[in-house]
Amino acid sequence: MHYLSILLIGIAANLDNLGISVSYGLRSTRIPFASNLIIAIVSMVCAYLSIIAGEFVTQFISIALANFVGGLIISSIGIKCIADSFSVQETPSKVKVDSNLSHVISQPDSADVNDDKVISVKESILLGFALAINCLVMGLGAGITGLSPVLTTISIGLFSVLSIWSGVKLGGKICGMNVGKYSNFAAGILLIMIGVYEMIV
Repeated sequence: MHYLSILLIGIAANLDNLGISVSYGLRSTRIPFASNLIIAIVSMVCAYLSIIAGEFVTQFISIALANFVGGLIISSIGIKCIADSFSVQETPSKVKVDSNLSHVISQPDSADVNDDKVISVKESILLGFALAINCLVMGLGAGITGLSPVLTTISIGLFSVLSIWSGVKLGGKICGMNVGKYSNFAAGILLIMIGVYEMIV
């Protein structure tokens, strides 16, 4: 079993969480443990379903082809992450906040709808779905390459909780560092490494 890939998928899937939570910490916005846990559960459910879907696909193709296709999907996500990290994004001084999922997907840090500096359980559900988008495609690739659905899901959930907790703590201690802009690039490098590994092993 590819334990290294399972570990790295868990890390890569949550680098966005780390960047977003650091930005929360910089603005002194709290994410209580209950909200953190809800975000992790949403990510785990999305990841598990996509991994099962990936496993279903393998019933129709050979193991060798499955590993290659799965690795290719994961590597492609990595390339897209790196490309996105170089795209120019304007950062307005004050982002208009709304509760639409489409807006939260493009601006996850706007999930604090009432701007009370606390991500409530209700707000965490919306934020969880926005951050779980990465887990869907990564999970599909993981399932096709034959990674364990249970262990991969646990890895994603565990690193979700750790990344958000540590990100908020880190953000509260630093100032003026735009950490979030590096998350896509770092995730991209990790995913390309995982994809190539799965294609050749």
